[in-house]
Amino acid sequence: MAANLNKIKVALAQIAPVWLNKEKTKDKIKSYIIEAGKKNCNLVVFGESLLPGYPFWLTYTSASTFNSGMQKEIFSYYFNNAVQIEKGDLADICQLAFELKIAVYLGIVERPADRGGHSLYCSLVYIHSDGKIKSVHRKLQPTYEERLVWAPGDGNGLRVHKLKDFCVGGLNCWENWMPLARTALYGMGENLHIAVWPGAERNTINITRFIAEESRSYVLSVSGLLRKDDIPKNIPYYSKIIENVPKVLADGGSCIAGPDGNWIVSPISGKEKLITAELFFNRISEERQNFDSSGHYSRPDITQLTVNRNRQSILNLKV
Repeated sequence: MAANLNKIKVALAQIAPVWLNKEKTKDKIKSYIIEAGKKNCNLVVFGESLLPGYPFWLTYTSASTFNSGMQKEIFSYYFNNAVQIEKGDLADICQLAFELKIAVYLGIVERPADRGGHSLYCSLVYIHSDGKIKSVHRKLQPTYEERLVWAPGDGNGLRVHKLKDFCVGGLNCWENWMPLARTALYGMGENLHIAVWPGAERNTINITRFIAEESRSYVLSVSGLLRKDDIPKNIPYYSKIIENVPKVLADGGSCIAGPDGNWIVSPISGKEKLITAELFFNRISEERQNFDSSGHYSRPDITQLTVNRNRQSILNLKV
């Protein structure tokens, strides 16, 4: 039994969405969950905001033009394809996780009812192998032009989850550069770190190994893909978007680093595929022998971190 708990098999689904189409992208996600299940994986991870897609149009259509009718129309289309967890948009994915006994980390664009139902958040959802959603982490700080469509999140989703002997947590994209966000997860016992990205090897090639060395944990960086040919012709202002985009908007770069900072899977770019690997818990304890940033190599009598995990709302309803 101990040996069984000591090892897990993980899958990194480096795929392109059916861009800005929630239902068709869900179908593609489910097909990769099924493939991961057939390969006896314990965990499958998908890239940032994969469902229904990263807002790449912002960079190429003068998105900061105030009160632009074009930007309003594209946003509305994005809004209508965003994920409403409360209405059951992830119910079929949860059911599939339960049937296959596989955990899922999935990047979504969330339209939550608890913030009025009209704002969008870049969220990372953890679905346990029992088919239940255990955490929804809303990106703390959208990056640069992302702020034109995504609202800032809160600390409610800064959580870790048991996966056999492992303890898994995750962050979205540039959140992984935020030392205190990482430290919060380390302090909760994280030893398998999930970093999700829209897709760029330039991001994953350095930070993946750095986080692994800093935390003495396994790090899975999982990226999406998007090529010019992947952009559907039926989206609003297709011709305006397509005229300026490069052939490749997101090139992947998914990879896995071990607790010593060395590559288990070096960055893979330009390929749509399911990447799998086996991870062994003992490698974590071996590397923690001489350094553990939240354990024996910490000084809580000198420095401590306060984490507010309250879900934020403008309402404080009292009966």
